[in-house]
Amino acid sequence: MHIIAYPMLRDFFTKHPNSESSLNTWYKIVKKTDFSDFNDLTATFPSADVVKNAQDKSLTVFNIHGNNVRLITAIHYNTKTVYIRHILTHAEYDKGPWKR
Repeated sequence: MHIIAYPMLRDFFTKHPNSESSLNTWYKIVKKTDFSDFNDLTATFPSADVVKNAQDKSLTVFNIHGNNVRLITAIHYNTKTVYIRHILTHAEYDKGPWKR
């Protein structure tokens, strides 16, 4: 899969150094795997979930670093591309502004 954009991961783990290993592990797994659909993805990431934002767009949420980090992505399985939309702490995720 092609992942856009790694600098978002780096920015997050610069602020939250404990998450670096977990985010890099996620990145390496996703980069080397061509998921065909959400079911295929959940075989590797069983806690991944699909949520809708305010524009009714489907986003895939990954629980990272012991569920302390939420990585919100838009995945286009047909082009094998993952767009990182938000990386939030669990508390930031629960506040919900990312849905707008």
